[in-house]
Amino acid sequence: MAVSVEEAFEHIYTLSSPLGTEIEPIENSIHRILAEEIIAIHSLPSFDNSAMDGYAVRIDDAGKTLLQSYTIFAGDKDDIRLIEDQCIRIMTGAKIPQGCEAIVPIEEVSITGEYVSFPTSIRPSQHIRLKGEDIQSGMTLLEVGTQLHAHHISLLASQGITHVKLYRRPRVALFSSGNELKMHYEALGANQLYNTNTPTFAARTRELGCDVIFTATAEDTLTSIQAHIQTALNADFIITSGGVSVGDADFTKEAFNSLGFQVAFESVDIKPGKPTTFGRIGNTIILNLPGNPLAAALCFELFGQSAIFALSGRRDKYLSTISTHLSEPFKMKKGRRSLIPGWFDGATFTPSPVFGPGMVLPLSRANGFMMVDASVEGFEKGSEVKIIPTRWNMNSQVQHSLITL
Repeated sequence: MAVSVEEAFEHIYTLSSPLGTEIEPIENSIHRILAEEIIAIHSLPSFDNSAMDGYAVRIDDAGKTLLQSYTIFAGDKDDIRLIEDQCIRIMTGAKIPQGCEAIVPIEEVSITGEYVSFPTSIRPSQHIRLKGEDIQSGMTLLEVGTQLHAHHISLLASQGITHVKLYRRPRVALFSSGNELKMHYEALGANQLYNTNTPTFAARTRELGCDVIFTATAEDTLTSIQAHIQTALNADFIITSGGVSVGDADFTKEAFNSLGFQVAFESVDIKPGKPTTFGRIGNTIILNLPGNPLAAALCFELFGQSAIFALSGRRDKYLSTISTHLSEPFKMKKGRRSLIPGWFDGATFTPSPVFGPGMVLPLSRANGFMMVDASVEGFEKGSEVKIIPTRWNMNSQVQHSLITL
């Protein structure tokens, strides 16, 4: 019996656990998943300092003309005290002298020789960056499961952190099956097709931060598929396409079952992609996708991507959606939840004008898709819909419904 999409996700998250960890320099950790909590060691700023090139004064110096007694540069180590009826020239980033209550920018004063005339109004603490106003020592900066981006590297560097503990990248093994399939670097024979699925999954899994193992295309024989499976079992995740329907030459399920495959589900109530299968052999999880390119690719975006996020240790492992509106009316057949590819332009979503399970062109012209409830027969222009992007990620720490009703 086919499981619902929600049930399929439940099985995937149950079987897909974060992998081991490794230590890497922060410069090599971009887009990796953090496996340790980062606590601030240093306050930032670590001392009160000037936010401007200007003059250190007291509030009572407003409207006065004062003698400049000293100049403080960023990095100076001397402790300086502000003397009454005098001012101190100070540079951006320099430590605030004792007794200083505000910084007046250089463009707001008049200078005559060694004397400086100040405006009639000076606000307390103006242009002073206070110790710890950005980061306070002991505060949590990053949580376990955070995907690191460039500005996280800034945060780590600000604390003098050189190395971090990261979750290991998932190792994903890929192969397709089918006597009619040839790789794109091989010559086609009569009645043969290029294998588009495996290159697609290789590229997509790399985009998602995985290490990829490609074991070529299996023939439609039990022994050939068994050999490919055994070669791939050192991976964390095996993704196959083709051979999961009920045809006489579809041996994928039989080959996996013969090697101890523990099935979690073997069909999903979705169109296209109903014969999608998921389970595991030992510690290796396995996703068997349909052979039709569009069906396989869209089901990968739902189920393969979710498994990779969970294996990677991401806190925000759950897919999320963008709410938008349709740019034009759309009609469809009801009866099963349907995946509809299309283009989101930042304001509206336009469903692909023509698409089918075996096509590849609609995917190349789409940057997202919507999953429409089985009860829906169509939408009017301007209807609110939820879309799941395919060229970037919308993720959440909490699981939400992905269905457009």
